[in-house]
Amino acid sequence: MIKDPGIAKYRRMLAEAPNYEVWKAAALELDYREGNVEWKEGFASDLYHYELVYDRLSNLKQYRQQNDFERLKRALREGLHHDLGNMGNPALYTRSRVGTKHLIEEYITQVCEALDFLCDHPVPGFPVADKLQFFRDTLTSYGRPTLLLSGGATLGMFHFGVIKALWEKGLLPQVIAGSSIGAIIAAILGVHTDAEIPEMLVPENHDLKAWKWRGLLSAMRGDGLMDQAQLRKCLRANIGEYTFEEAYQRTGRSINISVSPVQAHQKARLLCGYTSPYLLVWSAALASAAVPGIFPPVTLMKKDIHGNALPYMPRLKFVDGSVVSDLPIERLMHLYDVNFTIASQTNPHVVPFLGHRGRDEKLSLARLPMHLLKSEIQFHGQGLFDYLRKRVRPELLRQVSGQLYTIMAQRYSGDVTIAPTYSVRDYRRMLANPEPAYVREMILAGERATWPKISMIRSHARISKTLERCVRRLKQQNRRTAELRLVGNPESGAS
Repeated sequence: MIKDPGIAKYRRMLAEAPNYEVWKAAALELDYREGNVEWKEGFASDLYHYELVYDRLSNLKQYRQQNDFERLKRALREGLHHDLGNMGNPALYTRSRVGTKHLIEEYITQVCEALDFLCDHPVPGFPVADKLQFFRDTLTSYGRPTLLLSGGATLGMFHFGVIKALWEKGLLPQVIAGSSIGAIIAAILGVHTDAEIPEMLVPENHDLKAWKWRGLLSAMRGDGLMDQAQLRKCLRANIGEYTFEEAYQRTGRSINISVSPVQAHQKARLLCGYTSPYLLVWSAALASAAVPGIFPPVTLMKKDIHGNALPYMPRLKFVDGSVVSDLPIERLMHLYDVNFTIASQTNPHVVPFLGHRGRDEKLSLARLPMHLLKSEIQFHGQGLFDYLRKRVRPELLRQVSGQLYTIMAQRYSGDVTIAPTYSVRDYRRMLANPEPAYVREMILAGERATWPKISMIRSHARISKTLERCVRRLKQQNRRTAELRLVGNPESGAS
């Protein structure tokens, strides 16, 4: 068999692509040369229930063609299920680089078009208020995606590239969660509207001076190796003085920040608009970034009824959220009906163990011992530190054992996990203020790592994003309808 010499050329184009358009063109050419186009065109596969998806698609088309709005509504309300027929199966997104089975793509497109039609067009017997309730209920039932941003110090600049790639494709989740550097970037994103994101992604628009060395004596006194006042100044400059509630009202994004308690008898907390609406976002990010030994614990700050800043729970102090809850998936599922998680993982102690395995890199027998060794280390290490945290003395060793146990016991990946490939040079920059050129380099690395995941993310997230947009539009319509009613009948407003 003669190997196509163009394949190597297009794989280099993939690796060196400066933007998504170049990457996609090379990926499509590779799909063609490797015979994946025919696979996408065929409906049948044992990887998903294609008959079920085909039947649902046929019904939606029929109801749209016949203007049968009642059946269309019922089909969408009771028939929309996340991962219908296992169409989100990861194996469906490893055969080709762009897209998956055309049947799946056509079904998702038809659903989104039907939802937009019902939202934006007059339907007999379906007023705006009823539409709003319909779409809210459907969104709650269907669920929504979330973007999880891990810790990783300066290496977390990678998160900006993931954000950029998702935003450009209309797939950036409304719910954003972060810990440590991920909390800082989640906070920055959460106070910027969609229109402001291009400016947010320009490194020169940010204060990048977060690190200021204080020295070992400072760390031994408990004040940290780095100057927390410098980090506080940096965060306030980049995030502003918004509370979680004010940030949501401004952007429609839900910021969620993980913090860990210093004191005993306290559990890790997820700070957000639901749990702490009046808390200052920069204060939560400062606490989540307070890596023990690097920065001292933090007293959280809130706004009072007059807008003045004052301590929130002044008896308690909090530190780095990634120690106990780097990716707070279960809590997000309860708060926001999250059904799909996109994790941008940059923790230096996690990334080497994620096992980067692209579609061209199969799990070989030669690599199997390394995977078994990793599992054994995690299993026995978790058991050892669990024993030590409950029984060992002195207290300092017990606390260290507890922290190591929580690090080993956590889940560090999402339904889709996006991670960089580190070099020694990257590790040297972890605790250094990044230059704009380095930030741009990390943004491009984040984009390139995200592009191969776009097809799978779109299959999971596009319907949720459409429902969210419909809810926003209907809220505006409902508000305008109420205002017009008030103008037309001013006496009703005075009653």
